[in-house]
Amino acid sequence: MKTYNIFVSHAWRYSEHYYKVMSWLEEAKQDGLFDYKSYSVPIHDPLIDPNTSIGQQELQRLLDAQIKPASIVIILAGMYATYSDWITFEINTSVKYSKNIIGVKPWGQERIPQIVSINSNKLVGWNKHSIINAILEY
Repeated sequence: MKTYNIFVSHAWRYSEHYYKVMSWLEEAKQDGLFDYKSYSVPIHDPLIDPNTSIGQQELQRLLDAQIKPASIVIILAGMYATYSDWITFEINTSVKYSKNIIGVKPWGQERIPQIVSINSNKLVGWNKHSIINAILEY
């Protein structure tokens, strides 16, 4: 069984989408489709304040360290409007390390941010089978 190193974009205040994707990955693992290691760390360290320059630098360092070993980066495009700076950083870091980027369109939306569509190797809809099938292509 192939093992994938996966980073899933996330936002601390809106983590339900992250946890849904992670549950789909777990189901795929239990179904024997693949194994994976998650490089995402969705829990926010309250000692890091992303509203300060030092906090932003620390978060960027941590995100870089999470993305670097991943082979696949899943970008949840629905969070872009609220977290554009952080998702842009995640995308730029993924491109810097030549990661396979899977862009996930928000439920019920056809339009997604241009930075997501331009940099994604694959764009999929918000459903388990689309995301799992995209992973299996790598």
